[in-house]
Amino acid sequence: MRFDILTIFPEMFDSPFNHSIIKRAVNKGIAEIYIHNIRDYATNKHKNVDDYPYGGGSGMVMMIEPIATAIKKLMQEQKYDEIIYTSPDGKPYNQSTANHFSTFNNLLILCGHYKGIDERIREIFITQEISVGDYVLSGGEIAAMIMVDSIIRLIPGVLNDETSALSDSFQNNILSPPIYTRPYDFEGKKVPDILLSGNDKEISKWLYEKSIERTKKKRPDLLCNLE
Repeated sequence: MRFDILTIFPEMFDSPFNHSIIKRAVNKGIAEIYIHNIRDYATNKHKNVDDYPYGGGSGMVMMIEPIATAIKKLMQEQKYDEIIYTSPDGKPYNQSTANHFSTFNNLLILCGHYKGIDERIREIFITQEISVGDYVLSGGEIAAMIMVDSIIRLIPGVLNDETSALSDSFQNNILSPPIYTRPYDFEGKKVPDILLSGNDKEISKWLYEKSIERTKKKRPDLLCNLE
């Protein structure tokens, strides 16, 4: 799977994408990540990518020309399943969306900055607008990192145990159950005996019941979507 990311701060991606699961996926050739500096597509002498908004108001707006030029060039080289803009007023990002995106071949992600991008970019090029939460970040780079991380780990061959992702929180609109490892007894608190019983059917039943119990306690809103 290929990710192309448009940003004015490409250096922000150096560390997050060079460690752990993402790095392994890239090294295996399962995922490709290309970071493109929007400033490289600016035509003015100072490589400016922002300007004052029409109508007044505070802040700056990302200019249309550099972004449009970059997207057009990339679209000539790749066919994208989605062209995504990270924005606080976009569709809330969740596990279902991550699952859906993980089935694609090519994604282009545009990272917003300042007060946002010229509205015409959204009208002409953007096919999905995504928000990672009801808050405002300094830029869309962190949102793009979240998306890439959550998508890549779902691609077959990335995790050592491919079934691991299927038991994550939110996969079935419920939270994951409590988990335990050695030692069996820690300061009097013991691992539930059912987990040591070897009875797979009963263990699965217990885990599901605990997932429902935990979801009712911590995120009862998710149960409204439970099928």
